[in-house]
Amino acid sequence: MISKKAQIGSNVKFGECVTIEDDVIIGNNVEIGSCVFIGNGARIADGVKIFHGACVSGIPQDLKFKGEISTAEIGKNTIIREFATIHRGTAWSYKTVIGENCLLMAYSHIAHDCVLGNNVIIANAGNLAGHIKIDDWAILGGLSAIVQFNNIGKHVMIGGGVVIRKDVPPFVLVSHPEEARFSGINTVGLKRRGFTPERIQKIRDVYRIIFESKYNISDSIKKVKDEFKPDEDINEIINFIENSKKGIIKGPKLTHK
Repeated sequence: MISKKAQIGSNVKFGECVTIEDDVIIGNNVEIGSCVFIGNGARIADGVKIFHGACVSGIPQDLKFKGEISTAEIGKNTIIREFATIHRGTAWSYKTVIGENCLLMAYSHIAHDCVLGNNVIIANAGNLAGHIKIDDWAILGGLSAIVQFNNIGKHVMIGGGVVIRKDVPPFVLVSHPEEARFSGINTVGLKRRGFTPERIQKIRDVYRIIFESKYNISDSIKKVKDEFKPDEDINEIINFIENSKKGIIKGPKLTHK
């Protein structure tokens, strides 16, 4: 059931029982599995692969949605696995955006008005509420969930089953399902992406001040500015925390004398 009004590129492969509505644009070399639904507002770039039963650009699960025209934009070479769901935007931003080279595993859900950067991975049944921003190279473990309006920084790794209620700054690991907390630096991920040992150590030293000292967040940021020469990584951390509207996750439980 493919609308004749849909714009479909070259070398697009379809499985059985696919439904594509009118206001859909699909690029070249796209693979669409069986029983996939692609709704109005879908903008699917070249090389995307969509597996069996997935839903792309569904109507938002938001009672404030009044049928406004909006989009769900999928970047190049992104993979959407079985039964994943991606909802288009509402009047809040009018779009949901998935970057390039992302992997959305089976049963993952991306709600309305979310924005994902490039190379983001959402593991099986990871769930995003609305209005969430996830920066490049972040990974969410299976069964994890993020509350609406939260931001996730670059190169973050969130453990399985963790519920995120605050912003997560760049480069960190998050665990403790009962109360999401800082658990260290995403060392393995950073090494895979070419970070040198010296660069990783500097990031670790910064977060020791932020999360493992007696200082509150504002004082710890001031101390970081005083003790470290600004560079790309330092600025990434400071800008993220200073611009956080919901506050950041807690550090490990510490006892100070």
